[in-house]
Amino acid sequence: MKHFFLFSAFLIILFTNTTIAQEKTVIQDRYTSHNKGKFFISWGGNRDSYTKSDITFRGKYYNFTLDNVQAHDKPKGWHVDYLNPARMTIPQTNLKLGYFINDHYSVAIGVDHMKYVMTQDKAVNIDGYYPNPGSYDELLPNDQVLLTEEFLTFEHTDGLNYVHTEFSRHDDISSIFKIGNTDKIQVNLTEGVGFGLLYPKTNTKLLGKERHDDFHVSGYGTSLKAGLNITFFKHFYLQGELKGGYINMQDIRTTTSSEDTASQDFFFFQRIIAVGGIFKI
Repeated sequence: MKHFFLFSAFLIILFTNTTIAQEKTVIQDRYTSHNKGKFFISWGGNRDSYTKSDITFRGKYYNFTLDNVQAHDKPKGWHVDYLNPARMTIPQTNLKLGYFINDHYSVAIGVDHMKYVMTQDKAVNIDGYYPNPGSYDELLPNDQVLLTEEFLTFEHTDGLNYVHTEFSRHDDISSIFKIGNTDKIQVNLTEGVGFGLLYPKTNTKLLGKERHDDFHVSGYGTSLKAGLNITFFKHFYLQGELKGGYINMQDIRTTTSSEDTASQDFFFFQRIIAVGGIFKI
């Protein structure tokens, strides 16, 4: 009987250790346990806020600066245009393609298609000169002008395109939510830094000149982000991000003449919701 109990205890210990080892193997073999070598792609939309900025306009017969100009975005709202290939540039969108260089870090390239609209009919301080002052219903006392449409319309609405490279860290925080099988649902925290070029299509009408609307590499930008990623069934995810950054554009085209340029710099803040997929090739 003594030997029987010893043998039974041995079998129980062996079975327990084997079960634990199998569970560990299952966890280690889960698709979501490792990220190295995976690609991901996402598509989404954004809302944007901008700080006030000083905008300088230069040309053959003018050189003036408008102080603390306000601007806003141009949201489309929930719309089928986000899915229509022929109209995808109409809403404010975010496209990203990336690769995991190890389990926690990824590199990506992306385009943040924001929209920037100068707020019309605001009084701002002006410093400088331009031809025919007062002929655009713009003059105000105390060296101020009213931003009438006849005087100036100024938009990066197709759009304020931030074409950038991004380096990010990803951490699985599913255990905080007591999620056991991360191949069914996984929660990740992500943070990153980005830098790139500004390639806006600037829509401008200045001092009664012909409206100009063309793409042009105009400057550079940098950004920081933090986000929450929820991955479903290993391959599909929903991600929310908060992204802030700095934009400096010193070569904005404003008319058909290369002599006419504008410059400005400002900070931006994005709220992003995107859907995506993650996979190995």
